Amino acid sequence: MTVTNRLNVIRQSPAYWRVVIHNPPLNLFDPEMFAELNVLMDEIEGDADLRIVVFESGDEDFFVNHHDLASHGVVPDQQGAASFDHWPSFVTRLAQSSVLSVAKVRGRARAQGFEFALACDIRFASKERAVFSLIEVAGATVPGGGGIEWLSALVGRSRSLEIILGADDFDADIAERYGWVNRSVPDSELDAFVDAFAQRVSRFEKRALEVSKKLVNARAGVPSEGDLWVSNHVLAGVDAWPEASAMLTKLNAAGFGQSRDFELNLAENLGSLSSE
Repeated sequence: MTVTNRLNVIRQSPAYWRVVIHNPPLNLFDPEMFAELNVLMDEIEGDADLRIVVFESGDEDFFVNHHDLASHGVVPDQQGAASFDHWPSFVTRLAQSSVLSVAKVRGRARAQGFEFALACDIRFASKERAVFSLIEVAGATVPGGGGIEWLSALVGRSRSLEIILGADDFDADIAERYGWVNRSVPDSELDAFVDAFAQRVSRFEKRALEVSKKLVNARAGVPSEGDLWVSNHVLAGVDAWPEASAMLTKLNAAGFGQSRDFELNLAENLGSLSSE
């Protein structure tokens, strides 16, 4: 096991890695996590034997949470560090990589955490514990990490509007029904199910996996880096709105990014704050 600050990389075999995401207490997506993901992406692309990577969480309540706004704009002094406007480049690399990426979602995948799961090639979710939400509109802003692009391709216009404009929580069964997760799996079976899938794929010829993924990407309408960059750029402007600033003040006072109780029921709490 290679242990870093946010990501624990477990090499199950030369062809199959597990990446356990652990950033207590709330698994917030912060600049350090982004830096480590960029370094990991370099390692993934440079490994000739690797075929499949499974991303999972070390916190059963949070897969990957929203962006850590307290550190927004910070670029840490460490390998792989980059500003948030480099996010479209990372997810494009992930989507176009020769390695298959799987999100094993247990706990809350909100905002950027949801967008990270969407950028993975395949998503399996805990029936009892997975929660998905794009909360940005409830905070007087917009999704800027690819959620709009990925959801539009996966679930269509009307359901994308429901998810984005409603800014509410969705469980794994609805996610499967709508089409943004491959399967909703009972939590007690999730680990074994994903491991069996990953072990199976890891035994196949890498070139066959790579070419098949490229062919599917060409036909499935994978968002381009340019499309992702547009939303990322729009978000930067929206964050400067006075409405967004006022809402952020409310959120911080209520415990956003600080209180586990507030974060566990974030979508519900946001709805109450927005109506005040």
